[in-house]
Amino acid sequence: MSSRSLVICDQEEKYAAAFAAFLMKKKELAFQVQVCNSLMQVWAIQQDTSIDIMLIGGRFPREERSKIRAGTVFVLAESEQTEVDPNEVKVYKYQSGESILAEVIGRCSEENETGEFFLRTVKTRRTKIIGIFSPVHRIGKTSYCLELGKEMAISENVLYLNLELYGGIGGYFPEEEKTLADVLYYSRQESKNLGFMLTTLVRHLGALDYLLPVRVSEDIKAVSLEEWCDLLRQITEQSIYDVIILDIDEGIREVYGLLRICTEIYVPVPKTEDVQAKAKLQQFEEELHLLGYDDVRRKMVKKELKR
Repeated sequence: MSSRSLVICDQEEKYAAAFAAFLMKKKELAFQVQVCNSLMQVWAIQQDTSIDIMLIGGRFPREERSKIRAGTVFVLAESEQTEVDPNEVKVYKYQSGESILAEVIGRCSEENETGEFFLRTVKTRRTKIIGIFSPVHRIGKTSYCLELGKEMAISENVLYLNLELYGGIGGYFPEEEKTLADVLYYSRQESKNLGFMLTTLVRHLGALDYLLPVRVSEDIKAVSLEEWCDLLRQITEQSIYDVIILDIDEGIREVYGLLRICTEIYVPVPKTEDVQAKAKLQQFEEELHLLGYDDVRRKMVKKELKR
């Protein structure tokens, strides 16, 4: 699939460059992004190639903007008073990049197949799902997950999902609005736009992509195993990710069933001798055997961590 052309033209060069840099971090978007600061440059671009999506500063005169030939023209409005023509779409300029992208995607997806926005990377192998779980608490499991994810993301497209009851928003993760709970909502609707939602909601830690954990623990407790399976299936089908890392909490319903669907299971354990930790691990493994989850036991790989 060929990339679509997106041009950003604004008299504030730093703004245009910053928004272009934001878009370029979205590895799954099939945009060829160009930046300019004058309409003369836009007219030169449209003589050489077709412009699918145009983001134009609202300070440019309407009569001049009307000469732009593009699939969809979004006017970056600085206030409610900014006037637009019927064939233009007003979008507030000074909001987050995620919010602008969501508006662009939402409008364009009404008119086009959603897949046209994405780099449908041919995966050479099945998406790997790595579950990280430990019956031993306060061992640095989340830190380990994030470091593992950043390391793997150097060479692969990796998504980290925190499934803990208390994921640590405000600690490991910033205070922002949309979380994994929103993605679960769209997954339950069997929305073909789940890939779009991921694009607008994922955050970045270096090359690692992640979703903010849920804010209310009851939201995690209410998710069934079937819903987790549906979510993971949709992510693998509608995204570019080669690896999904699950930071798993025992508070999840049917947690052993979730571990069962993982390709690999890493179990963080203390590096130093710890009698209590050893007893918990033994009880955990015995319980897996008693409940018929020997296949889960066989996939487990212990990872020694310093406390």
